[in-house]
Amino acid sequence: MNKDMTPETETEVEENDFKPLSAEEAQEWRKRHKTFSIWRIVLAQVLVGLIAVLVAWFLSSKSQIAYSVAYGALSVVVPSLVFARGLARGRGSAGGAMVGLFGWELVKILLTVAMLVAAPRIVPGVSWLALLIGMVVTMKAYWIALLLRSGR
Repeated sequence: MNKDMTPETETEVEENDFKPLSAEEAQEWRKRHKTFSIWRIVLAQVLVGLIAVLVAWFLSSKSQIAYSVAYGALSVVVPSLVFARGLARGRGSAGGAMVGLFGWELVKILLTVAMLVAAPRIVPGVSWLALLIGMVVTMKAYWIALLLRSGR
């Protein structure tokens, strides 16, 4: 901030710099900035999770390791599916969308924790290291999907 400007004058300058887009400019902006479906991210997580399971099974030759990696991947994919479905359903006001975002994120976190707590009962002899690897690799698919999004 310039030392001669007060916060009030800085706000006035910012407001004066704002120029709404015309219909044509807005359409051009939308062409350059395509929307990205959350379902693509979930699909990327499923595919990366499957690849992680196959690699774990191939490298270890132990089904228990592959099951643990698979459960780790599912601990990311299932909550992501619930989150995506919840966000896709609720289309309302901006405030409602924000509350929905945080609400579904909380559901996602709680579901992930519940799945981790249930892991020893669902996967007898679970390898926690393999499960953690499955989770981390599957979570990183989110970034891969964003990097590979259309035109980038």
